[in-house]
Amino acid sequence: MTMIKNRRALHDYFIVQKYEAGIVLKGTEIKSIRAGKVNFKDSYARIIDGECWLLNLHISPWEKSAYFNHDAERRRKLLLHRHEIRRLKTRVDEQGMTIVPLEIFINEAGRCKVTIALVKGKHTYDKRDSLRKKDLEREEHRGHGKDI
Repeated sequence: MTMIKNRRALHDYFIVQKYEAGIVLKGTEIKSIRAGKVNFKDSYARIIDGECWLLNLHISPWEKSAYFNHDAERRRKLLLHRHEIRRLKTRVDEQGMTIVPLEIFINEAGRCKVTIALVKGKHTYDKRDSLRKKDLEREEHRGHGKDI
């Protein structure tokens, strides 16, 4: 199973709720995803006219295709239930949250799925706390306790 994670999202945001969504892709895009040619930098989801769209997700063009290649940063439709889209829209509008992709993967049935999350932005001091906790866990995992 191919899985590509957005590690930056865990650093920049508090995750409130996760959703698994299908994604509408072209043939060359799925080949690039299987090869791991995905960049999540500055990608986010938006609800436009009652549909959820993934914006700024960079899927590199397939090298072996010359004519039928895709635009690397085109907007892609996410497949969610109507009630999930409604719930996401109200949370984003009322509480000022954001929808970001956490990971993109291909499930056992061969379908490409995206895990999106409703997130709230972290402040600078929250990010420093996260880094400190991560460093402590890493040191603890290595077996070198810090002597203070």
